[in-house]
Amino acid sequence: MKFDPITLEILWRRLISIVDEADSTVARTAFSSLLRDAHDYTCMFTDKKGRELAQGSFATPGQSGAMSLGIKNLVHKLPADDLGPGDVFITNDPWALAGHLNDICVFSPIFYKNSLTGFTACVFHHSDIGGRVASDNRDVFEDGLFIPLVKLYSRSEPNQAVFEMIRYNVRTPDEVIGDIRSQIAANHVCAEQVCQMLAEYKLDSLDDLADEIIDRTAKSMRAAIEQTPDGVYRAEGIIEQIPGRADVVIKAAVEIDGSNILVDLEGSSAHVEWGGNVVFNFTYAYVFMAIKSMLDPDVPNNDGCSAPISLKAPKDSVVNCTFPVAVAARMQIGHFLTEIIYRALSQVVPDRVIAGSGGTPATMNVFYGKWHDGRPWHSVIIRGGGMGASSANDGYYNYIFPANGANTPVEILESDTPLIVESRELLIDSGGPGKSKGGLGRRVVFKVPTGVTAPSGPVNLGIQSGRFRYPPQGLFGGKDGAKAGFVVNDKPGNPYGLTQLKPGDRLVMDAAGGGGYGNPYERDAELVAQDVIDGYVSYEKARDEYGVVIDPDSGQVDSAATEKLRKARTS
Repeated sequence: MKFDPITLEILWRRLISIVDEADSTVARTAFSSLLRDAHDYTCMFTDKKGRELAQGSFATPGQSGAMSLGIKNLVHKLPADDLGPGDVFITNDPWALAGHLNDICVFSPIFYKNSLTGFTACVFHHSDIGGRVASDNRDVFEDGLFIPLVKLYSRSEPNQAVFEMIRYNVRTPDEVIGDIRSQIAANHVCAEQVCQMLAEYKLDSLDDLADEIIDRTAKSMRAAIEQTPDGVYRAEGIIEQIPGRADVVIKAAVEIDGSNILVDLEGSSAHVEWGGNVVFNFTYAYVFMAIKSMLDPDVPNNDGCSAPISLKAPKDSVVNCTFPVAVAARMQIGHFLTEIIYRALSQVVPDRVIAGSGGTPATMNVFYGKWHDGRPWHSVIIRGGGMGASSANDGYYNYIFPANGANTPVEILESDTPLIVESRELLIDSGGPGKSKGGLGRRVVFKVPTGVTAPSGPVNLGIQSGRFRYPPQGLFGGKDGAKAGFVVNDKPGNPYGLTQLKPGDRLVMDAAGGGGYGNPYERDAELVAQDVIDGYVSYEKARDEYGVVIDPDSGQVDSAATEKLRKARTS
């Protein structure tokens, strides 16, 4: 069946609206604030071959990119003649899907007119999956509960043994089981809406529509790649390890050959003996995200986008680890892949990249303990830093990039936990100076209360973060952003291990600022003055980094002094 352009566009947008309705179901039914408020989940559906057709607008790249590979592989393991309406499968196998145990995937076949027509899938980053909850875990067994691919429902009948197995291996079972049921609800909405669309447009299946959409998307992606000069473009990234161990090195060679791109990560470090290891799917996800966002950002994601992009990653390396290494903190290394690919292709598409971001990697804080009456609580918040600047724009503040999450509101954290947020503020001078300024980082101060509201027993904190030793890098003469910080009771804390807090303890957590883009002396002096007025840049930084002299009484630029200073420094 062929589709005229107008009908095809209507159907394509309909598919996206369907999966966005599944997204909305999550927002209405999920128990965890990490899902309701921070949007750390992905909804999608595929054709019957497992080829991705549409994903939700809130999808995070690490999950959606990994799922586009993973669901296809899982579908091929399932005999089609053994599937039926009402079947629901569950797994959190890191190597099959999104790279760590917290990402639980629930997926189901879609049946229309008694025939298999596709699959709908939903992956949640569950706040609690048991385990040790620390970045320095030594293997995947310390990371938590490993759920192989099993049926959660068979012809609409629940597998109570699986539910019980999950319930007895997590700290907050009501929340975890509630979130799994939210996933089932989202998939149900997606499947019902797909069948309704097929009936409305008198289609027997998704097959012809899937072929048309995927083919057109692949052509669009290939056309964008062909506009980029052929060649091999290289970059290298250094990522901090646990103190006392050698840094992680990521080497990338991006080869553009006509309408194809091959990314080769040969020469990258071997897997590490902590949770930063990255599975192939997650590595591919952030490599794909970099290329897609640079070259063809406007076409919605589906299987056609990835067709021209191939990845080679050495086995047993930190970017293609093998079972049973620890993977809980895979974002601490995996998030850097987008930045490294940007740096490689900045040689040929300098106006389509950004400098290093303070939200790379996103900072994830896992708090858990007991209320004063002994009830368990468990909460995960994610926080961004300053986004890297581009040729056209300053970096955004408090942005999680390249992941597509949201900062958790203070009100939610304080209602879900006994913790108090004493302050939250932007950090002056943390954005890397440049013609375009890097985004500012942010400080959050947490307090464990005392007295009648004090928790019963210690508050445990596991952190996934980075940028404590190496700041986000600037590009094309732009300066680096400020580094991250982690202080416990006025002393440097250990951001890799498990931190135990007691009533009265105080945490100060600084997110890194974004790198600048371009020569700071080329920044418009009036923009620098406005940054000073707004409290984003100090008078001293304006003078020392931008060569802009500002009268402290009037707040106005001293044009003559500025011209003289800039000329002296650039001559």
